[in-house]
Amino acid sequence: MLRLFNKKARSLLGIDISSTSVKLLELSRQGNGYRVEAYAVEPLPAKAVIEKNIAELDGVGQALARVLVKARTDLKYVAVAVAGSAVITKTIEMDAGLTDDEMEDQLKIEADQYIPYPLDDVAIDFEVQGASTRNPERVNVLLAACRKENVEVREAALALAGLTARVVDVEAYALERSFGLLKIQQGGAQGRLVAVVDVGATMTTLSVLLEGRIIYTREQLFGGRQLTEAIQRRYGLTVEQAGLAKRQGGLPDDYVGEVLQPFREALVQQVSRSLQFFFASGQYSAVDQILLAGGTASIPGLERLIEQQLGTPTLVANPFCDMTLGSKVNAVALASDAPALMIACGLALRSFD
Repeated sequence: MLRLFNKKARSLLGIDISSTSVKLLELSRQGNGYRVEAYAVEPLPAKAVIEKNIAELDGVGQALARVLVKARTDLKYVAVAVAGSAVITKTIEMDAGLTDDEMEDQLKIEADQYIPYPLDDVAIDFEVQGASTRNPERVNVLLAACRKENVEVREAALALAGLTARVVDVEAYALERSFGLLKIQQGGAQGRLVAVVDVGATMTTLSVLLEGRIIYTREQLFGGRQLTEAIQRRYGLTVEQAGLAKRQGGLPDDYVGEVLQPFREALVQQVSRSLQFFFASGQYSAVDQILLAGGTASIPGLERLIEQQLGTPTLVANPFCDMTLGSKVNAVALASDAPALMIACGLALRSFD
């Protein structure tokens, strides 16, 4: 939806650089739908990315090189995203008759009113959202600005793996684009208010969408790493061993009752608290559905617990439920990883803008 710099490319890899892994996805068109041509997930070294900021460039670059090999793709152009917390957005009104170039020139003159950084330090982009409801001769324009260092560090990491960033998006808009693929899961009803809860390793992001557009976002420090650390403490494992056991099983019989269930209960509390902040901020007091995304969403029984305790229909998000799969794609692995690939999917969809 937003380019923080504007370049066109026919086919793009969607690459999501999260706190614990890099996720790669390649899509192609097939009739009116899409086909998954390649995908892979590669773990990152500990502390290579801290709260969505790249801290160790070489570690991320090496993980990107490995994920390329694993995915067996020849594409070299990429769409990546910066975190919503790193981006300032503002909707402003402008004259409807201006060309894109004239809008850009005017925004460069006026942007310092909206952006609390020196303009030389920021990447700026904009998109016309439609006519103003107050004045038909003016249009609403979404202005987005991000510090250049957030863009440049992603470009540098990609370059270490021989990749070139063609589009830099915003995570929230990539998620919104993926959400458009979930109509089958949602039943396709109009006017629905849906909460997407993206539970990553260290951060949980609540995005509330009304008719497919994000109207509220909130991030909080909570994620799957808490479960990994609890496994590590209880059973005397290394971080790597605990992470592997969490994904593959094989833990003692008391794991579900003593470790997993308290984590699930804590996560339900986090979801409830985030929703309460949303309800307190505006006109809504309930959502129609909760969709779980992120790597932690695939924990067994989580959606049932949330549905029981919050009384809201809850599903694990799968943006690939109506896609065909290429010969290189492992269907079982993709189904397991699907909720963690929402942002990568939204980025890969930029190929078809």
